Amino acid sequence: MNNIAIIDLGSNSARLVLAHVVGESYFVVYDELKESLRLAQDMERDGYLKQARIAQAVKTLKMFRKLCDANNVDKIYAFATNAVRKAKNQRSFLEEINTVCGFKMDVLNEEQEATQIYYGVINSLEIPKGVILDISGSSLQLIQYNRRMIVNRVNLPLGTMNLSSLWDESTTPLQQSQLIETYMRDQFAAIEWLRTLEPDYKFIGVGGSFRNLANIVQRIEKYPLNLVHNYRIGIDTFNKVYDMIKVLDVEKRSKIKGLSAQRADIFCAALSCIKSLLEFTDFDEMVVSGSGIREGLLFNHTVPTTLEKPITDILGYSIYTRLHYDGLNITHAEHVCNLAIQLYKQLRVLHKLPRQYVRVLRVAALLHESGMRTSFYNHYRHSAYYIMNSNLYGVSHRDLVLAAFVVRSHNLDDLSLAEWNKYAGVVQEEDLVAVMRLAVIMRIADSLDRSMSGSVKGITCDVLGDSVIMKTEVEGDCSLEIKDALGAGADFARAYRKNLEIL
Repeated sequence: MNNIAIIDLGSNSARLVLAHVVGESYFVVYDELKESLRLAQDMERDGYLKQARIAQAVKTLKMFRKLCDANNVDKIYAFATNAVRKAKNQRSFLEEINTVCGFKMDVLNEEQEATQIYYGVINSLEIPKGVILDISGSSLQLIQYNRRMIVNRVNLPLGTMNLSSLWDESTTPLQQSQLIETYMRDQFAAIEWLRTLEPDYKFIGVGGSFRNLANIVQRIEKYPLNLVHNYRIGIDTFNKVYDMIKVLDVEKRSKIKGLSAQRADIFCAALSCIKSLLEFTDFDEMVVSGSGIREGLLFNHTVPTTLEKPITDILGYSIYTRLHYDGLNITHAEHVCNLAIQLYKQLRVLHKLPRQYVRVLRVAALLHESGMRTSFYNHYRHSAYYIMNSNLYGVSHRDLVLAAFVVRSHNLDDLSLAEWNKYAGVVQEEDLVAVMRLAVIMRIADSLDRSMSGSVKGITCDVLGDSVIMKTEVEGDCSLEIKDALGAGADFARAYRKNLEIL
């Protein structure tokens, strides 16, 4: 297992991400570090990075290098974006980093930066058509993609720091927000392709401002999951939060739960940009992406084909990353998944569930033993916790919760309504019955590979009166598997109102 590091030197902050490379094509982030630098601050005066900022940046990068060495990192990808790209003293700054820290830092041009942000999004979200907004300290990236290709992109030299400094200190927070809104509407009006977006485009937010916004909304709404990636924020919700924040001074903003104190003075400028874009377009919600430029580089490193073509099965890739990383029995997981989907199809006349639940069943089946690494005892509960906090790509938060409850409910008596009700804001009313029926399918499928030998090859179900007769296609002795599966008879009758026979 190799270790790689991504160092992202941005206009506002520097970030280090450490990741394990698993096998030949997977990665798992295991550590990260962030330092607020404000590298671009005061650059607008003369175009030079200021010495105090340079000194702080070099100090931070030395600290990053120490952590890389302590983790035996095999490869460091270090890059800088807009602030260094525009700096007149770029060359001397990069030479100092190379001399003091011992690694080369690449400066991404605007197209490379946009492309890496796109790679991070397209390989982690199942959104076929989108407009990505990434707001940094000194620039704003807008990227339109369709059919998994970038169609248009714009880089505006307007970020949270330089927008926040456009007006003098006598301007009230509310006045500043209104001025930024008006100013940014004019900027967006000059982008021709924004005027002709089709209704099926989704708005995707990338970067620290969107992550902080998601944290604030989740705290306000008492969201039960600690997941930001693929979190959806409706426009009405955004407007309520924005109206609350835009009148506050910096001191009061810094006390908002979910907002980083280092971002308090520039956060409202980001919200004003978002507000202007929403008013200029017809988006009814935004999708927060926890993956961006750094993840784009990680995907490119571990899956080089993503440089030409994005990952096709995002959810599958994400699940198999966990299977490989945790050393789980992949053959068994795949066989249980295959049997579960066979049962789902065979019992469709009874459960009458729409196809969308196949995704839930797939996640549950492939990761049903993930809790074994914690303990065999109560491992279904451990697996449920694992799934719900796995931050899988290519799947909604609702489906993650449902998959967790499918695994947790190995016995339907373990399906706690009190626990279920904690997720009332995520799941839907009809999901409870679906979970019960999928849980029974999952239990039977798991039992039919009890010896992990793959001896049950297929299943055919016949519904005859008050009974369902499952006929197994087997190789060898499967008495253990059939006996174990029949243990689900009472739960099967409870979920499907039919008796169960297995031959």
